[in-house]
Amino acid sequence: MALKKKSIISLAGVAVLALGLMTGCAPKSDASKSKGEEVVNVYSARHYEVDKELYKEFEEQTGIKVNVVEGKAPELLERLKRENKDTQADVFASADIANLYQAVEADLVQPVKSEVVNKNIPENLRGANNEWIGLTTRARIVAYDKETVKPEELSTYEDLTSDKWKGEILTRSSESSYNQSLLASFIELNGEAKAKEWAQGIVNNMARQPEGNDRDQVKAIAAKEGKVAIVNTYYVGQMLNSKDAEEVKAAQKVGVFLPKDTHVNVSGIVLSKYSQNKENAIKFIEFLTEEKAQQAITDQNYEYPANPKIEANKLLKSWGEFTPQKIDITKIGEYNKRAVEIFNEVGWK
Repeated sequence: MALKKKSIISLAGVAVLALGLMTGCAPKSDASKSKGEEVVNVYSARHYEVDKELYKEFEEQTGIKVNVVEGKAPELLERLKRENKDTQADVFASADIANLYQAVEADLVQPVKSEVVNKNIPENLRGANNEWIGLTTRARIVAYDKETVKPEELSTYEDLTSDKWKGEILTRSSESSYNQSLLASFIELNGEAKAKEWAQGIVNNMARQPEGNDRDQVKAIAAKEGKVAIVNTYYVGQMLNSKDAEEVKAAQKVGVFLPKDTHVNVSGIVLSKYSQNKENAIKFIEFLTEEKAQQAITDQNYEYPANPKIEANKLLKSWGEFTPQKIDITKIGEYNKRAVEIFNEVGWK
């Protein structure tokens, strides 16, 4: 299924399916609902408390029960492929455009036909035929040690490969879909050779072997293991508002720098090609795009809302405005495989 070229302008504990099925087991055809019960079955690679709260609110508003299977995106995608026409999934939610793209390419989705969604989400944050719907955006930025780095020392992603950052760069592994999408964007913007040169430059300047998630990179800055890190903004927001005092303390030691032509990724949702509860699924997607849900997501999870009627949380706004990459977002998914190959070629573990 073809995707239309677009550019970014701005940008759901574990439950099992009804009847007590275990998450890793293939669901049976009658497991999605009990007699007379309305349901929507969600496969989700988004693991946030605000999502769970929104699911509960959706249930209260509509009487439609939300059954959730959580997992990592690749695992859920493989499950969708394996189950094929027998899948219980009505929707699949992911924290990264590359995984949404893979669902489309594998012919696992169908268009979301909804004027509500079209009204709430800009065209550039939807697939060409609404094969995928953006729910949030998140910027991948540079976090820096406020004690040793001045903001004026930072400029572009490319500058991170310069000798002044030798032994100072912190980042997670090449298995991170966030890093894969970042590199994929460089392939689209600058070509494979320049993208590979950038990746090699980051490897050359790493303070340590890649490890942990974005929170761990922030903690490593606080521990003086490196001076700068490539992270998503929402992780910094979550840490600054964490119940864990040590996370708060670490996050308070870093600054947020928005590079020129900031890389922005999409967290979104697709409608399963074989949804057995299509009407409920569309209602669910519509609910997540409405103003109240979008406000909750940005205020509690520190993501940028996809609905332009909602302003970003004040913390996000305090970090300043940024100009996103002028890029066809679908290319991020298209170049994902090549990005992984380049990471392997340059030794980005």
